[in-house]
Parts: sequence; C-alpha cells; structure tokens
Amino acid sequence: MPLYEHVFLARQDLSQSQVDALAAAATEIVESHEGKVTKTETWGLKNLAYKIKRNRKAHFVMLNIECPGDTIAELERQTQINEDVIRYMTIKVEEHEGGPSVQMRKNDRDNRRRRDREN
Repeated sequence: MPLYEHVFLARQDLSQSQVDALAAAATEIVESHEGKVTKTETWGLKNLAYKIKRNRKAHFVMLNIECPGDTIAELERQTQINEDVIRYMTIKVEEHEGGPSVQMRKNDRDNRRRRDREN
C-alpha cells in the first residue's frame, strides 16, 4: 500500500485540544476509507515566514499515512473545505521515517540548549 506524509497548518487562535480534534478527524477519514495512520506528530505553534490568511503563526501537525490514493483525495477534499486549516501538503514517500521527525528532534535540541543556558 502507498505511503504518504500529510502536513497541515491550523489557525493560530485554536486551542491545542481543537488542533488534536482536527488530527483525529483526519485520522477518522483515513481509517474509514481502508487506510491507517501510523504516526501523528504535533509540532506546536510556530511562526510563519509570511502571513497566510491573516495569520502570523500556525499549529503544525504531521500524519504518516498508509492508504490507497483515493483516500488521500478524500482527505485533501475534506481538509480543503475546513476553515480551521490554512495550508496542507501531502507527499508520497518510499518509506516512513523511523522515530521522531526532524522537526521533533530540532525542538528537543533547542529545548536542551535553553535549559543549559538557564543553568
């Protein structure tokens, strides 16, 4: 079965529980169309390089998905009509990355540096 990475950006004024609900809704869409989400990562609220739909920040979420192509078409259709999602991208990959993604490793490294400076 084909493998995909789906990343979406949610509006900055949403709470973390609302962002988690968006990820759960995307997972439900995939699972109802004979696919499965193998990993969900919430990268947190990050600054954007430029304003997107009047937002300077956005909540980033990544899903590793294993499903047929028509499931991705339905996921993107549902994501496109959701007003809380300001951008999304789906990429077909050869294999999913094991362990935490580069963004999560970067966050861990940055947090360790901050703790070291504080001590």
